[in-house]
Amino acid sequence: MITDSDLMHLKRCIELAKIALESGDQPFGSVLVAADGHVLREERNHVGDGDHTKHPEFALARWAAEHMTLEELEKATVYTSGEHCPMCAAAHGWVGLGRIVYVSSSEQLVQWLTEFGVDVSRSRVRSLPIQDVIRNTRVDGPIPELAEQVRELHRQFYMGIS
Repeated sequence: MITDSDLMHLKRCIELAKIALESGDQPFGSVLVAADGHVLREERNHVGDGDHTKHPEFALARWAAEHMTLEELEKATVYTSGEHCPMCAAAHGWVGLGRIVYVSSSEQLVQWLTEFGVDVSRSRVRSLPIQDVIRNTRVDGPIPELAEQVRELHRQFYMGIS
């Protein structure tokens, strides 16, 4: 069940994705939240320099591994504008982070990119659902009432239209 608190954090992820877009990066943003609801860290995409491992979810997993106890990791939630890619999902799983909540799914993103004329077959990395990469993790998403906002950010990025 998605709560008002979940929606608040997801809206912040969309704001971070917009900041990424305004910086010339693909529009993705993520927030790491402790069990008590305290925001621990925020990240946005930083792939504009050509290093496509600089995803926000991956950065949060690395930060969490260095700064949180195992118990804190298990009880934390990662909110994100888009479903984790396989790299980020694996990092999430290896680190031992808890719940994942995302606005738009990888399947939606592939559909949107296809609509925008992007040749998704050129990607060397498969688009997989989080549950196909890691197990024993609560995953909530997509969130239909927010997905159109994320779609619009991707449209702007790929079509250069604001």
